[in-house]
Amino acid sequence: MRGGFLQKSSDFRTKEVINIRDGRRLGNIIDMEFNLNEGRITAIVVPGASRFLGLLREGDDLVIPWERIRKIGDDVVLVDVEGQSAP
Repeated sequence: MRGGFLQKSSDFRTKEVINIRDGRRLGNIIDMEFNLNEGRITAIVVPGASRFLGLLREGDDLVIPWERIRKIGDDVVLVDVEGQSAP
């Protein structure tokens, strides 16, 4: 992970994802994608706008590549993604 710090993947689920382009809250991290060969996170996943009562249509979640993460704080993850609005 970036900066040589370690965190459990469960710690990420409590962090809110905010888009720095417009200040919108995108939601909390619900999943992560990994490259097992390289041993690193490649993307985070936040729920899409159509998630309702835990149900969603396939492909509605927002996958944010690791390269778009700008800062990981104690409570928030700041990302830079174009054209994404709050769910």
